Amino acid sequence: MRIRFGYVSTALSLWESSPSKTITFTNWKKLMKEERIPRLVELAKLNLHNTKRALMYNVAHEIDLYRLSSSIVPLATHPEVNWDYMSDLKEELKDIGEFVKTHKLRLSFHPNQYTLFTSDKKQVTLNAVKDMEYHYNVLKGMTIEDASLINIHVGGAYGDKEEALKRFNKNIQLLPTDVKGRMTLENDDKTYTMAETLAVCREHSIPLMFDYHHHMANLSEESLEELLPSVFETWDHFGLIPKVHISSPKTEKQFRHHADFVDLEFILPFLKVAKSIGRDFDIMIEAKEKDRAALKLVEDISSIRGIKRVRGGAIEWK
Repeated sequence: MRIRFGYVSTALSLWESSPSKTITFTNWKKLMKEERIPRLVELAKLNLHNTKRALMYNVAHEIDLYRLSSSIVPLATHPEVNWDYMSDLKEELKDIGEFVKTHKLRLSFHPNQYTLFTSDKKQVTLNAVKDMEYHYNVLKGMTIEDASLINIHVGGAYGDKEEALKRFNKNIQLLPTDVKGRMTLENDDKTYTMAETLAVCREHSIPLMFDYHHHMANLSEESLEELLPSVFETWDHFGLIPKVHISSPKTEKQFRHHADFVDLEFILPFLKVAKSIGRDFDIMIEAKEKDRAALKLVEDISSIRGIKRVRGGAIEWK
């Protein structure tokens, strides 16, 4: 069984490497009209430059997974801005895509918590569709949309989980087929459990992005041993090996908050269950120390007997 590891957005080991530089709409409006779009282009190109730097760093350290920042293109979905970012950033997006394909990297997006399909407010749903289309457009501009994914949560319960799920089933149909075809759903730490998210994923043929930390904060009635094989099976039609999220609690009192690094003892029970299945999968590390946390966890895991580090960001467990 081979496991690859990755991290989220910013390579902290690099100087001034944020791929999320932005401007508020209020400040954007204060600019002269002829300055507005050029300012957005400037920021977006800087974000793409720093994204490329992170990807080069990843190649050097043999880290094959990376989550793109959703803020790469500032104000991309703001209704009063409406700029043609796909044309303005065409060459930069294509360049990153070629780099990703050359080095066989796996990229993803994770829109924020406001991109959801359970709301009873029509505008919230329309905004979610627009945001998903934006993320898909960026991947398409990189020409890697068929090998990447866009991960979201099911959404809120709004006091009635059954009714909220009915709205999800209806609202998700507003997504264009190609966009829906690249989405995954993640179990969360307060509302939809692993089992509940699995049921939604099965109904819509959507892969489940399992989050172990969330699972431990919001347990299902069924055990991890019972559910994990079915979770992995939701990926069978997707064209990519399963992927999971890993993090560990900041403290016992702040259990849902992510720690700086990943505690091996916390995630070891999950790794053992996954080992019993014996299937290759990828791990996205959601820790505050990002790339440093990823490399440290790989080092920590490879110290276990029977586990061999085969790349900077990958191990094999026989």
